[in-house]
Amino acid sequence: MSLSKQHELHERRKGRNIGLGLTLAAFMALVFGLTIVKIGRGDFQVDPAEMSSGN
Repeated sequence: MSLSKQHELHERRKGRNIGLGLTLAAFMALVFGLTIVKIGRGDFQVDPAEMSSGN
């Protein structure tokens, strides 16, 4: 098994992948946080008046 230095392209791709992964994790945390806030406030419940009107 020989040890060889990685090509520069691999290093740049790794940095880009880490950046993209962190961006995706931040977006997921934002959506999760907004969902928790919305459920906590009770905004997910349907208005009974809307149910009876058939909409």
